[in-house]
Amino acid sequence: MGIRECCDVVVIGAGHAGCEAALAAARLGMKTVIFTVSVDSIALMPCNPNIGGSSKGHLVREVDALGGEMGKNIDHSFLQSKMLNRSKGPAVHSLRAQADKQQYTRRMRRTLEKTPNLSIKQAEVAKILVEDGKVKGIETFSKAQYLCQAVILCTGTYLKSRCLYGDVIQPTGPNGLQAANHLSDSLRELGIELVRFKTGTPARVNGDTVDYGKMEEQKGDDKIVPFSFTTDRNSIQREQVSCWLTYTNEKTHEIIRENLDRSPLFSGVIEGTGPRYCPSIEDKVVKFADKDRHQLFVEPEGEYTNEMYLGGMSSSLPEDVQYEMIHTVPGLEHAEIVRNAYAIEYDCINPMQLQLSLEFKSISGLFSAGQSNGSSGYEEAAAQGIIAGINAARKIQGKEPVILDRSQAYIGVLIDDLVTKENHEPYRMMTSRAEYRLLLRQDNADLRLTEIGYEVGLIGEERYRRLLEKKEAIAQEIERLQETNVGGSEEIQSFLDRKGSTRIKSGISLAELLKRPELDYESIGAIDPNRPNLPEEVQEQVNINLKYEGYIARQMQQVSQFKKLEKKKIPADLDYQQVGSLRKEAVQKLTAYRPASIGQASRISGVSPADLSVLLIYLEQRKRKEQ
Repeated sequence: MGIRECCDVVVIGAGHAGCEAALAAARLGMKTVIFTVSVDSIALMPCNPNIGGSSKGHLVREVDALGGEMGKNIDHSFLQSKMLNRSKGPAVHSLRAQADKQQYTRRMRRTLEKTPNLSIKQAEVAKILVEDGKVKGIETFSKAQYLCQAVILCTGTYLKSRCLYGDVIQPTGPNGLQAANHLSDSLRELGIELVRFKTGTPARVNGDTVDYGKMEEQKGDDKIVPFSFTTDRNSIQREQVSCWLTYTNEKTHEIIRENLDRSPLFSGVIEGTGPRYCPSIEDKVVKFADKDRHQLFVEPEGEYTNEMYLGGMSSSLPEDVQYEMIHTVPGLEHAEIVRNAYAIEYDCINPMQLQLSLEFKSISGLFSAGQSNGSSGYEEAAAQGIIAGINAARKIQGKEPVILDRSQAYIGVLIDDLVTKENHEPYRMMTSRAEYRLLLRQDNADLRLTEIGYEVGLIGEERYRRLLEKKEAIAQEIERLQETNVGGSEEIQSFLDRKGSTRIKSGISLAELLKRPELDYESIGAIDPNRPNLPEEVQEQVNINLKYEGYIARQMQQVSQFKKLEKKKIPADLDYQQVGSLRKEAVQKLTAYRPASIGQASRISGVSPADLSVLLIYLEQRKRKEQ
């Protein structure tokens, strides 16, 4: 028997989920130990060198609004920043930043090291200790035991992982790091269902051997917008590092097609299911045979390295084929490969075994977050991590869990999708998954969630005070614009002519003028002499709230209907076999998923509107009998 230590929370894995989980638990006063197979791999970015992107930027903003760390960390370790989808509406604007991988890791590790109540331990966790359906602690491979009240699985892609390219199969985690080879068996012994998933990463090349003259330069925004609501915008304006765009061609595709039989993805060697929305280059060539080229982004891995990441060219083809196909790409004809591309297979849990709090239904005190739940991406992992960390702490404190619903946050959509819907591949967040995305914009994450972070205990008094001041400033300015009318003077008509806007025949409020497509809050300042000097973030909210007022009101009505179904709770011990007229498939699905509400039940595949009607009637009859 090895050593025995006691703590409150154990976090297994120090990736993006593990870091947020451990920080949340420790900041809420829990004595927390975070385990990692390598202290040097804390917050490692083994694949793409960026944070954010379409919909993922929303998640990072929400993590920050709740009191998490990812947004702050990337704000101080980025190379380039860009707001995506600016040509579209504000609902799909998403921030994306290229990261200096080493700096990102170093800064996050330092944050963990300086956090009170938090200890870092390099060791492989081999066993979860459970008694009478309740977590008691963990045991490492060296037989050391850490007794605790809550355990959070954040194992990422390390469980029984193996890396593959061509005939080469290595039993390692990403970047050649040690795999976690023993914990899967312990989880199975506890009755936890595991599935096998697959992801991959492209080759890295020496930037000094790339001909950028044959590529399209991709620059960052002139004005950098931070991820964190606490970051001073002026403090992060910097000279940015460029990314580059090039394309595969028919020669590239020909080489790939000729060698498909040597790809473990097509030969049957790879058992796991890969991500639909981030396929390998050989997968793209086969599935999109009509495309004569595919985009390839050449991105820097860091400020003090020559390594460049070939985004869009993930592969498990043999080394010689990788060399051949890469050298057909314009600008990469003489590129030296620093690291080969590879696929990685790993064990993860079936997330239908989790409650919305991310606690296992069958084991009290055991939580799971990140890629161990079958999701993909750093941002999805961080979002789950902070929720698992909060709820592990609240479990110990005897408090109700924090559960964000689909109308409150992208985090709510993410977790609800994971635990409610059948996911046969790594889950990726997308704006199209959010029904209420006009309300869940990246720009208002603080207005939606910071009060929750404050009530939980992760947001301090000063930040909360600033939030209240911001809300008040927005409300006051909207009211002022609604009450400020302008007439048809020559000055006003001339202004409208210059903006290509229709002249007015009678008085109109500035709020109504602002709703015109060709006008916005900034432009109407020319006819608004009494305008107060407001922060840019307040101006942005005023502009969006007035310009999209009708759409927002309509979506609020939809949310009201959604909330009614979410409030209709289903008893956890309900025997669906006793509910007459429920179809057999519905009984099976409802018994397996154990939805917490009628709303959640409505999102389960195989449960029809007719089944919901039967269930509602049954619950109402049961309620009357109990009364």
